[in-house]
Amino acid sequence: MNRNSAFVSVVAAIGGLLFGYNTGIISGALSFLAQDFSLSTLEQELVVSTLLFGAIIGAFGGGLIANKIGRKKTLFLTVIFFFFGIVTMGDAVGFTTLLLGRFVTGIACGLASMVVPLYIAEMSPAKRRGALVSINQLMITFGILLAYIMQYLLAKHSQWREMFAFAMIPLSLQFLGLFFIPETPSWLLQNRGQEAADKVFNKYGIPPEVQVVQKKGDSDWRHLFKPGIRPIFFVGVGITIFQQMTGVNAVLYYAPAIFQSSGVHTTESAFFATIFVGLVNFIFTGISLWLIDRLGRRFLLIFGLAGMILSLLVLGFSFFEPKISSEIITIIALLCYIAFFAISIGPIAWLIPSEIFPLSIRSTAIGAVTFINWACNYVVSLTFLSMIGTFGTGPTFWLYMTITLLGLWFVWKKVPETKGKSLEQIQHFWHKK
Repeated sequence: MNRNSAFVSVVAAIGGLLFGYNTGIISGALSFLAQDFSLSTLEQELVVSTLLFGAIIGAFGGGLIANKIGRKKTLFLTVIFFFFGIVTMGDAVGFTTLLLGRFVTGIACGLASMVVPLYIAEMSPAKRRGALVSINQLMITFGILLAYIMQYLLAKHSQWREMFAFAMIPLSLQFLGLFFIPETPSWLLQNRGQEAADKVFNKYGIPPEVQVVQKKGDSDWRHLFKPGIRPIFFVGVGITIFQQMTGVNAVLYYAPAIFQSSGVHTTESAFFATIFVGLVNFIFTGISLWLIDRLGRRFLLIFGLAGMILSLLVLGFSFFEPKISSEIITIIALLCYIAFFAISIGPIAWLIPSEIFPLSIRSTAIGAVTFINWACNYVVSLTFLSMIGTFGTGPTFWLYMTITLLGLWFVWKKVPETKGKSLEQIQHFWHKK
């Protein structure tokens, strides 16, 4: 693997770490925020969900911004939003300040979730693009794991401000690293010409076929529904919907509550058990980086979704088991579910959209897909507790199992294999089809 491509991918993917950390840390900080600011249940829900509102806005506008000012400058803009969001949360003096901090942080998360996989895909050799783009998902899971560890360590002394402030360390590293990475050759080719793009091509070892000149085209979002783009957009939207609607963020956001409902009695034990969720998520995402360019996207998707279906089936049954052993069954099934997700649709749902869209519409399309991803994330996080209250925990997980079955059918019928293909070869595939 080209070391330059690996370096720029890691620098960009720190945005994924910040995305994961800031979405995960609220699960540990929320109870302390509620106590210090006397927050009602509705106010607590708003503190959690406001980040998702900001992320939807960031993702929606991110594609247009990345197309206009470039991928690298968009990464710098993401750092600025993260900085102001983290500072505002750390210095919060009331409910309004909390909402403002979460909203600004959410905009940063939305921008990061859009521009990071886009940047890495355009800086990656074809044979290593799967692994390099998936570094983003690995960093997201590492950020979530860090959040779980920090909330466990700092919860004993109610240090919620320190929980948020810890994110300044990776933020500083990314800010410095951005000065040492280039703009992507694809954007330069489209906006600055062949000569500017060649300088990056030569240094970063991008294969020659990437140098095929493409028309600048029209990046207006309405072009996503043109006959030539529509089936591609359908695949990109479908894979991102199934990534979220299979319920993973319900588990990640509410893992302590799920463990307590299964028989883990103390809050400290639930937080400790949650660390294992983050650890399994991180480890198996790392395994997927090794497998994704060897076994291919489709194989891992089919294998992972099938494993998720089986895990959700067992997980649902575990909540009907009256014996003490149900606690063990629940934990094992939950960890298996996370492992199968992390090795398949977790990273691949970010990878596929970054590969399949033509250059002229790529940033706009990924922005639209990321917007839908965050919208589905919001729906899952908003409805999970309500569904448990209405249907029960077991049937709720079976509903996610049914959605995962539909996702398996969708992948089998609609998602092409992109392993080892250049971005231009993928476009030729869609054109011929």
